[in-house]
Amino acid sequence: MKRPEDCTDMADIRAEIDRIDEALVRLFAERATYIDRAAEVKATADLPARIGSRVEEVVRNVRGHAETHGLPPDLVEKLWRRLIDWSIAREEARLGPDSLRKDGE
Repeated sequence: MKRPEDCTDMADIRAEIDRIDEALVRLFAERATYIDRAAEVKATADLPARIGSRVEEVVRNVRGHAETHGLPPDLVEKLWRRLIDWSIAREEARLGPDSLRKDGE
């Protein structure tokens, strides 16, 4: 691992970006295992995949993380809303339609 200021050419920079991308994919895969477990728990509790209050809590959290780390909160929110939508679709594939469950609020 090199710090950005220690990269002397584009090959160094690209190698570090590739390393970070792999780590991000690994973290997304780990997150997906928790999404799968959430679907199991929600099925037992008869909860829907989408729980609006939790979606908004997650968005508030990542906006705060973005601000802390100097990233544009609006951009991070857009990315996370896509991730959340994908996660909910993954849960719905296991749970069935939300219309058959409680409102989860």
